Amino acid sequence: MPLVTTKEMFKKAYEGGYAIGAFNVNNMEIVQGITEAAKELNAPLILQCSAGARKYAKHEYLVHLVQAAIEDTGLPIALHLDHGADFETCKSCIDGGFTSVMFDGSHYDFKENIEKTKQVVEYAHAHGVVVEAELGQLAGIEDDVKVAAHEAHYTDPAEVEEFVTKTGVDSLAIAIGTSHGAYKFTPDQCTRNEDGILVPPPLRFDILEEVAKRLPNFPIVLHGASSVPQEFVKIINENGGHMPDAVGVPEDQLRKAASMAVCKINIDSDLRLAMTAGIRKHFNDHPDHFDPRQYVADGRANIKALVAHKIKDVLGCDGKA
Repeated sequence: MPLVTTKEMFKKAYEGGYAIGAFNVNNMEIVQGITEAAKELNAPLILQCSAGARKYAKHEYLVHLVQAAIEDTGLPIALHLDHGADFETCKSCIDGGFTSVMFDGSHYDFKENIEKTKQVVEYAHAHGVVVEAELGQLAGIEDDVKVAAHEAHYTDPAEVEEFVTKTGVDSLAIAIGTSHGAYKFTPDQCTRNEDGILVPPPLRFDILEEVAKRLPNFPIVLHGASSVPQEFVKIINENGGHMPDAVGVPEDQLRKAASMAVCKINIDSDLRLAMTAGIRKHFNDHPDHFDPRQYVADGRANIKALVAHKIKDVLGCDGKA
């Protein structure tokens, strides 16, 4: 089976009230952990690569790793560029085998975002590739994406119709309160429950509902949607790490978003935490080990378990491949 685009995936997801997981990949073990879980649960997948991933692993390696995953699993998998910074980067991925690209023009003003996004769309569509764009801007840090809290802003629903109509994009990432990285919210933004755990502010579902009204049946995307599982944070901290007050988006809110217009939910930081927790614990439990296959395998096992949980309990896309 060849790589697929997200067009049919999103149509089914919207109608079915679930979302597709868009998991960031950087190496073989991350690809394996994600795809093994998806295969067992018969779930469709989006594997996405950031600019940082392409620098680290090289474009060609990533494309062939994803192609190997398709051969191994037989699943419908889309290969997506996450946060394409400019036309040249998007073009490189389109020409290099990706089936979906995101052009992130959210830091431009509205008019320039439209102009630059439209340029990418025209080239991508001419080559059978779909395009995601972004309106509004998320705070946080992840790879080359760095946005200070005071620079972030919610998506204005009044702008979405004009933007989608003039650009021709296939999906739209909106800002409703998610954030990049493992420190999505400061303690000052949160409350604490009876166990002393930070509880972040709720997502702006009113914005999502208004966007859905203005763009009926149009697939919406959530970036910065990792939940920062506290069990992994705890393991990391107990095994030499230092991640105080790391907090993410509650999974029940993501499930609600997936039952609405959100068809794609991006997950990256959770994968990093799962991998790091497995490796840190392995080194503490087995200080004599030096074979990377031993400790990286524990990280891969954590990723597989995490992705299986996300597919079943958050995204709701098990059995949908």
